Amino acid sequence: MKRQKNRSMKIQVKLFAVARDRAGANAVDVELSSPATIGELRTALAQQYPRLADIISHVRFALNDDYATDATSVDSHAEIAIIPPVSGG
Repeated sequence: MKRQKNRSMKIQVKLFAVARDRAGANAVDVELSSPATIGELRTALAQQYPRLADIISHVRFALNDDYATDATSVDSHAEIAIIPPVSGG
């Protein structure tokens, strides 16, 4: 059964490390059709914030303090954060 998208929602996404530096902010607001998934949020972030586009496929998302997959559903009340990849040596 295909989900019907019928309304718009605004989601705030918290940013850390390189994502925060690229966006120049600690958080950004993203407009999405509802219902939506993390995968759709990932696509919308790249479109609405082009400075994040080249890193967005490499980041993980946290939804309400748990890691989320691209198939995870999101709503406007969720706490969402981008977790950039960590490198070290």
